[in-house]
Amino acid sequence: MFNVVLYEPEIPQNTGNIARLCAATGCRLHLIGPLGFSLQNRYLKRAGLDYWDMVDVYYYDCFDDLKAKHSKGRFFYVTTKGKRFYTYFDYEPGDFFVFGSETKGLPEKLLADNSELCVRIPMVPAARCLNLSNSVAIIVYAALSKQKFRGLS
Repeated sequence: MFNVVLYEPEIPQNTGNIARLCAATGCRLHLIGPLGFSLQNRYLKRAGLDYWDMVDVYYYDCFDDLKAKHSKGRFFYVTTKGKRFYTYFDYEPGDFFVFGSETKGLPEKLLADNSELCVRIPMVPAARCLNLSNSVAIIVYAALSKQKFRGLS
């Protein structure tokens, strides 16, 4: 239904949790390298539990490879620097939600080139950011709610 993109993720437990979320919601998971861990990492496997065979995972060496393969896709960039709340847009099946690494976020140039498609999750001003897997869950379920949770029970 939707596409979750993790740009250079660093923490295997977060990626495992997100894989499990993708499996439970029918989302595809796209991983942009370099990854901050091995795909054989036991924490990654443990966090994803026995859901790994239920999720479609795709790997790319760089973001440009993903964009080239899905040139007609609609991409939203989730960042604390977004001008609009994530609830602003009407999401459609096939949309891509791009999340940055846990410590660096998304590259400034990527955000500048796509400023109108940058969305944020509101927080109190003193908070730096939410956990990556929590952020993905918020965005995915908001998008699914716009689709009236079609295909889910």
